Amino acid sequence: MPIDMEKFVWRHRLSTRILALNIGGLIVIMTMIIGTLWLSWQLEGAGAAINDAGSLRMRANLVQIELDRENAVGHSNVEKTVFEQNKLLDQLLSGDPSRPLFIPNDVGVKNQFIKVAELWRNKMVPAIYSADSADRSKKYYSLLPDFVAQTNLLVSLIERANEQKSNLLRVSQGVLALTACFGALAIAYLLYLWIILPLIRLQDGVQRMAKHDFSVRLPVDSRDEFGSLMQGFNAMADELESLYRDLEARVADKTVRMERQNHELTTLYDVLVFLNQPADIEQLCSGFLKKAMRHFNADGGSLRVLDGHTDRLHLVVSEGLSAEQINADQCTHVNACHCGHATFQNRIIIKDLKSSRAQLPCAKSGFVSLAAFRVACLDQSLGEFTLHFYEERSLSAAEAQVLNLLGQHLGVALENRRLSARAREVAVAQERNLLAQGLHDSIAQGLNFLKMQVDLLKKAQSDGDHAEVEEIVELISGGIDESYQDVRELLLNFRSKLGPGELFGGIRESADRFSRQTGTEVSFSVIDEGGAPLSPEQQLQLLFIVQEALSNIRKHAGASHVQIVVRNGPDFEIEVIDDGSGFDLKEVDSRGEGHIGLHIMRERAERIGAHLELNTSPGEGTLIKLCLSKCLRKAA
Repeated sequence: MPIDMEKFVWRHRLSTRILALNIGGLIVIMTMIIGTLWLSWQLEGAGAAINDAGSLRMRANLVQIELDRENAVGHSNVEKTVFEQNKLLDQLLSGDPSRPLFIPNDVGVKNQFIKVAELWRNKMVPAIYSADSADRSKKYYSLLPDFVAQTNLLVSLIERANEQKSNLLRVSQGVLALTACFGALAIAYLLYLWIILPLIRLQDGVQRMAKHDFSVRLPVDSRDEFGSLMQGFNAMADELESLYRDLEARVADKTVRMERQNHELTTLYDVLVFLNQPADIEQLCSGFLKKAMRHFNADGGSLRVLDGHTDRLHLVVSEGLSAEQINADQCTHVNACHCGHATFQNRIIIKDLKSSRAQLPCAKSGFVSLAAFRVACLDQSLGEFTLHFYEERSLSAAEAQVLNLLGQHLGVALENRRLSARAREVAVAQERNLLAQGLHDSIAQGLNFLKMQVDLLKKAQSDGDHAEVEEIVELISGGIDESYQDVRELLLNFRSKLGPGELFGGIRESADRFSRQTGTEVSFSVIDEGGAPLSPEQQLQLLFIVQEALSNIRKHAGASHVQIVVRNGPDFEIEVIDDGSGFDLKEVDSRGEGHIGLHIMRERAERIGAHLELNTSPGEGTLIKLCLSKCLRKAA
């Protein structure tokens, strides 16, 4: 069976048909050409036979002449002429293909040739070799007219046969020409049917398919290569049509999914942008709830925060709820309804209220379904928010995921607000602590000194020691002036505010004010090595440290010259150098007095991660060096 199929396929191949057509045409053309050549050859041989047959008459007459000569002169070439005549008859009888020479293969011609040959051999040759020479010539001469007549008849028959072959040759040549013409037309027509027409159909099909007409099908009317190609084209068209239909469906589905995802991303982006805007917690929760309701077409909503001590949910904001429902939900236990379950169970609660047996406040308000989501930050539950619907509503997995993410981002935003509030409280507490230390180190000590002087003034007044009274009054007046300067300095320090790049100007202003108040010469220089600007917080703390250093110089050093050097390189450095009295740092620390001024500077340096270094000794002045490394610098 496989062999038969192979033969069947081979028989119907286009190459087989073209080869058979070529071979058939070649055979026909070659046959006709060979036929015409054969006829031409026959005509040429018959022409030679006509010439030789004419030579028979001439030689027969030549024999008569030789016989007459022999009678006249006594010698002749009769025998030679007879020999050549016999030889010519033998050649005509046997033929000579190389010349060519042969008598036409015709019965009449053959019979006439035999008759001529027999007349020559049986009558005329014996007459030539008779005994009496005079009698030979007469006898031969009597037979010569009959021989010539028979020879003429033979020539006429050969010419007639030759004419028939000439006619046949002309007919053959005409048939050959017609065959060539019809063969060329037939070949062109077959090639059109076998090759050109299938190619035109295939080209038309490809062009229609290029225009997205996948319904095109090509007729399969042969079993050759083009038939197989048409079948393959139709199969491809079927598959492309199926794929195109599937592609349209998939594109439509993908478009719907992309629109849904775009809506989800828009929702996330809209809510996240809002959550990152500055607002208090109530405004934040209210705006979040309104956006969630608008994006998910909710009819009502509520947001509650969790009280971790009592496990109760407190209503923060609500939209679209009745006053009765708001009063009922103002403060509920986490186990009182589905909303509390969503808070602690870490799962989305989507509930159909019609099938619920319990009459919840939201069901009494006419809501048919609700969806509750946890508000959390780092797996810590902060509360929940709920969307209410007057109609049955089921959320897709993607919508539920988006709402769950919104709850997490809201939790992060609320926690950030709480942390920011706590950070501000800590900062205020630290500033209050520093303010308290400043008041204690300056104003409180001054007031204590004034209180002691007042007690001494009362005792001197009771003793009547006027000189001591005047001395104590001077001390009290100086103490009041000193306390007044301390208050002004504290007020100026705590009112200082710096923007980006204003540190150098703030230090210069503080140095100028110090010089005006104390009359002490102050030199200020900045070595800018291309360091990046500092953040406002770091600038402010550095300014406070410089101001505190100048305050300590005013109170304790008694210096005549102060030098302030700022180096803004990869590391930020500040040096405050005075030529005052200096002090023994170890002795001061051992007396527990290290907190005066120096403690405040160290706390401020630690707050920004800077290193504070103090070099001093009695009578040698004081060097305060502050260094902020490049790894701790914050961009302005």
